[in-house]
Amino acid sequence: MSAAHKDVEALSEAEAAAELERLAKEIAKHDKAYYEKDAPKISDAAYDQLRQRNAAIEERFPQLKRNDSPSERVGAKPSEQFAEVRHAVPMLSLGNAFSDEDVEDFIARIRRFLNLEESPVLTAEPKIDGLSANLRYEDGELVLGATRGDGRSGENVTANLKTIPGIPHRIEGAPDVLEVRGEVYMSHADFATLNQRQEAAGKKTYMNPRNAAAGSLRQIDPKITAQRPLRFFAYAWGELSEPLAATQYEAVQRLGELGFEINADMARCEGLEDVLKHYRALEEKRAQLGYDIDGVVYKVDRLDWQERLGFVSRAPRWAIAHKFPAEKATTVLNDIEIQVGRTGALTPVAKLKPVTVGGVVVSNATLHNEDEIARKDVRIGDTVVIQRAGDVIPQIVEVLTDKRPKGAEPFEFPKTCPCKLATPAEREVNPRTGEVSVVRRCTGEFACPYQRKEHLKHFVSRKAFDIEGLGEKQIEAFYEEGAVTEPAHIFTLKARNEAGELDPPLSKREGWGEKSAANLFEAIEARRTIALSRFINALGIRHVGEETARLLATTYGSWTSFREAADAASDDEAEARETMLSIDGMGDTAVDAIGRFFAEDHNAAALDRLLDQVTVEDAEQAASDSPVAGKTVVFTGSLERFTRDEAKARAQSLGAKVAGSVSGKTDYLVAGPGAGSKLKKAEELGVQVLSEDDWLTLIGGE
Repeated sequence: MSAAHKDVEALSEAEAAAELERLAKEIAKHDKAYYEKDAPKISDAAYDQLRQRNAAIEERFPQLKRNDSPSERVGAKPSEQFAEVRHAVPMLSLGNAFSDEDVEDFIARIRRFLNLEESPVLTAEPKIDGLSANLRYEDGELVLGATRGDGRSGENVTANLKTIPGIPHRIEGAPDVLEVRGEVYMSHADFATLNQRQEAAGKKTYMNPRNAAAGSLRQIDPKITAQRPLRFFAYAWGELSEPLAATQYEAVQRLGELGFEINADMARCEGLEDVLKHYRALEEKRAQLGYDIDGVVYKVDRLDWQERLGFVSRAPRWAIAHKFPAEKATTVLNDIEIQVGRTGALTPVAKLKPVTVGGVVVSNATLHNEDEIARKDVRIGDTVVIQRAGDVIPQIVEVLTDKRPKGAEPFEFPKTCPCKLATPAEREVNPRTGEVSVVRRCTGEFACPYQRKEHLKHFVSRKAFDIEGLGEKQIEAFYEEGAVTEPAHIFTLKARNEAGELDPPLSKREGWGEKSAANLFEAIEARRTIALSRFINALGIRHVGEETARLLATTYGSWTSFREAADAASDDEAEARETMLSIDGMGDTAVDAIGRFFAEDHNAAALDRLLDQVTVEDAEQAASDSPVAGKTVVFTGSLERFTRDEAKARAQSLGAKVAGSVSGKTDYLVAGPGAGSKLKKAEELGVQVLSEDDWLTLIGGE
């Protein structure tokens, strides 16, 4: 097992040194992406885990602490696009608390350090998820504005900061020298409007309000910043010619009196119970704020005690950030929308009041099916807890029924498709078991406009025809105007465009030109010949995905043979069914779906029209004499020598079966950097683990 996958307690000194080197490089890479490029590659939770691991190793092996240790760094070096500003007082970061116990330890440390019998009074305020900035006023005049940068030096963005309405250019009654510190941020509503504007202009959209605020503030041209709806919360200070007050709370109130926006949710708290109560209240209120927060900051209220406590490493001893669980948030369910998928499934989607979860703004969540809605008793207007883990679609995990508005009625799931045909939607019954499906499906099949459109999107997707320049957005537009309503229409698009049947011609439309239209037609022509497995997958037959399509292509070899077998299965011919069921990996469900698809006259006619336009290549027969023929292989981690698709295709061409998960039937696990749970399971089951180089040696690759 590599050092990266071992618990800290299990590391040897040599392994710990190597792990600290790896973490220093990885954290520096992510700091650069987050602070300099405003384009984070991982979630805040994943980043926090890296820093926690680094700190834990340094605590166990203090002699190994590196000169470039992340525990000594704040942010990233200033960009060369702006003049560098040296902060008179460093802008340091905060330590993090992830549990109630961490907060209890924080208070206990303060009491020990100050020799206090009781808990000190603390302030608690929302931790704004934005971009830190420092504003320097001399004799009441704003003379300099800078980003935090690496904590010691930041970027001179004075002209940009002056465009923000909430930042006064001149203040009265302030100390001769006053540095006001706070957070530049963007509200949820303004963020949504900005992204709509960016998309309409064909420009990049932002992942979340924090990225949008950072990108907007760090524009070279202040006129662009002025067009962005930025705001500023003041919550601290840097250099002062005289104190603002005797306590943290009073000093922040003084900033409010000087004309800065301060947070109304800042409170004074006495002891652990009080701060945790405020934390819970802000966590529940989070979705109602209209801007992003990712935790609550606690600070010792008395400023003389802050001075005595001082600093340790990159953070003050007198403050800590109590982070919210990174992948959960509370928000309000505004509506339940029914969406119809490619296979006719009616899927309920929760339309949420936008909230940021794990670094991504979430406004939709899955509700799975009508049974799930009934089980959780989800109603429109409810306050709900949503969860997002990795790339998984957000889901509602809990309904806070004590916050349910009066008059909220149980949701009645529709019995007809929401399309204009209002076709009946039914729950299928398995004829063999009598089991009723949890999914309600539109019975309109390909007459249903929703299903036809979704089929077309699947048809041009990456694992199907993969036509460059023809994605979901373009298919949507062509479908809505009636230019492409079945697959064959894609391949007649150029001829119809030249014949004047597309009005206006493609090259004259918004977002298109002579070059882009020509490129699309060229890409379509390049896909007139397609591999059998891709073609079968592109048809969008229910229960027949990429892997099943490959099995069918390998077994039948040609389109003609497969179609004959499918037609026979549609007539319920016993021999044809048995032959298809004998394929390893095929089951009754898939065979039934193939039979239904080819039994429908509409499908057969559409297929014939498509086959007039394209040529389906016979399948390449997998090698039977290779060292991995008949073996089951799983790929995991970040492969460096080849892409996942390349590795999979190569293995299959050598007669191997590629699985997505590790089991007792797995013969080899090929693990790249960052391999996680699959590697652990393989080791538990005794599955042979290979590096990429080992794999290439085994199959005779380079």
